[in-house]
Amino acid sequence: MILIAIIAPWLSFLLRGKLLSALVAFILELFAVLLFLFFMPAFFVLWFIVATWAISSYNNAKADKRNRQLIRAMRYNS
Repeated sequence: MILIAIIAPWLSFLLRGKLLSALVAFILELFAVLLFLFFMPAFFVLWFIVATWAISSYNNAKADKRNRQLIRAMRYNS
């Protein structure tokens, strides 16, 4: 999933059911591609920002799921 977040951040959001984030990421990537035609360094900066956002969102979702499982296990063991 991290590879998908790097290559196509909008797809990473879409696969996890975050439709609004997917739309925003897609618009930013589309803008990045348009920037590529005129100013290449801006393309890489914008792509890096969107990919970092997607990766951090994925890692936070994984951590939240792990924490919920841990809390559930602690409740049942008490």
